[in-house]
Amino acid sequence: MKHQVTQSNWGELNGEHIFLYELINDNGLKVHITNFGAAIQSVFVPDSKGQLTDVVLGYDDLQGYINDDFYIGTVVGRFANRIAGGKVLINGETHQLTVKDGGFHHHGGKVGFNKKIWQSRSFVHEHGLGVILEYLSADGEEGFPGNLLTKVTYTLNNQNQLLVNFEATTDKATLINLTQHAYFNLAGHNNGSILDHKLLLPLKNYLPVNNMQVPTGIITPVAGTPFDFTKFRPVGERIEANNPQLELSRGYDHSWVIKKRHSSQLKLAARLFEPTSKRVLNVFTSEPAIHIYTGNFLDDTIRGKAGSSYPFRSGICLETQHYPDAPNQPHFPSTLLKPGNTFKSSTVFEFGVSM
Repeated sequence: MKHQVTQSNWGELNGEHIFLYELINDNGLKVHITNFGAAIQSVFVPDSKGQLTDVVLGYDDLQGYINDDFYIGTVVGRFANRIAGGKVLINGETHQLTVKDGGFHHHGGKVGFNKKIWQSRSFVHEHGLGVILEYLSADGEEGFPGNLLTKVTYTLNNQNQLLVNFEATTDKATLINLTQHAYFNLAGHNNGSILDHKLLLPLKNYLPVNNMQVPTGIITPVAGTPFDFTKFRPVGERIEANNPQLELSRGYDHSWVIKKRHSSQLKLAARLFEPTSKRVLNVFTSEPAIHIYTGNFLDDTIRGKAGSSYPFRSGICLETQHYPDAPNQPHFPSTLLKPGNTFKSSTVFEFGVSM
């Protein structure tokens, strides 16, 4: 099969065109990307018998993403995850970010990057094919200083890898923490619970949270806890354990430590395996943390692709990012971006099968 990228009109919003891009590599693996929310709409991956199945939750049309409250498939920013209090000190100046009722900033604010229309263009080169998306976040948007230009490049190659590369620049010192918020179900997007998926996190520490689900600041060993996935374990094996952290979050909704500081080095962050299809997803990233979220707030009211419902724990997010609440925790890797510098981040979602 000849690799190709095609662009189709997917609707119009506020006078701007919304597109859906289809990427197909030489192996037949297929990815759909839209410039609304820079979302991954579909990923069709073969199982052990060569059967292609869509393994990410999503919606059939633009309206689904406009209505979505769960960040399904989108890019989250300017600041993914949570900042306690919402007031941040940048270069000696206090900035009040938009906050939720609980008193914390969450996933970029009231209208984050997941609800923005990104400028987009496709490409094909010797290393793969994909889409480049750009969004200019204006100075003061959601309380953040600086005009922030963010670029995300999705590249699909013939190694069945989907590369997600972020770049960002600013004209004032600001904060940045970007992530890709796809919900994976390697049995198929509409195939029920992910609790039988087996998860490997080759990571020795995680970040416990307080009642706001914001990290306490204590980097804690996973050994002897339900957060130990240093060997493959079913996601659901201990998710109902008598553990205050799991009870607080209704399951896993925590960050694991990959590095103590941000660097360009790609490291293995996670492996996910689905026993029936034998599909495997390996996640490599330059980010210092990975946030595992087990779809604890999904429910049967969500209508996804082909009229599917996405019930409780029917998708798992593998969100590569900086540590949550980093602006309030000086010992966490910094999320400060200064003028003249470029924020760069790389994540690789590598799909395969294991016999």
